[in-house]
Amino acid sequence: MQAKLRAHIEKIIPLTDDEFAFVLSHFTFRKVKKHQFLIQEGDSVNHSYFVVYGLLKLAHTDANDKEHILHFAMEDWWISDYHAYFTKAKATMSLDCLEDAGVFCISLEDNEKLFAGLPKMEHFFLRKSHFGYIASQQRILSLLTSSAKERYEQLLMQYPSLIQRVNKTLLASYLGISRETLSRLSS
Repeated sequence: MQAKLRAHIEKIIPLTDDEFAFVLSHFTFRKVKKHQFLIQEGDSVNHSYFVVYGLLKLAHTDANDKEHILHFAMEDWWISDYHAYFTKAKATMSLDCLEDAGVFCISLEDNEKLFAGLPKMEHFFLRKSHFGYIASQQRILSLLTSSAKERYEQLLMQYPSLIQRVNKTLLASYLGISRETLSRLSS
């Protein structure tokens, strides 16, 4: 498990063994069962999560009880309700495990201690934030300007393994289309 976190970080910055030991001391590892929530709407958000294995879903439920899926997170991805995490507000999203998962957790306080003790980790997280921001912008543009078929094809191209791991109802919600439309597109 630790090797996966190290390899992930070292895609951006090199670490000595001592530096990685310091990094690791700021994380906890947690195993989570399928259908277990790491975050529920209205809760305090105490951690950001790095997915070692498994699949998670970040979603918001509106006033009409309709679920809107913002993100899926699989291996090698970071996820949380970042607004609540950074501002210490209550969660407006839920984070649910779609499969049994293993995640490394870091609190905001440990994140700040990590930056203070090893400044190059701030560079790592800044780069990860940039990549996440770019992905969010691309997703918004896709929802605004692409047809349902184009969004589905884009998803197939970018994340082919996701199609095998997520049921059609959840995929349809993520794409902003009905399950029936997705069935027509995928047949």
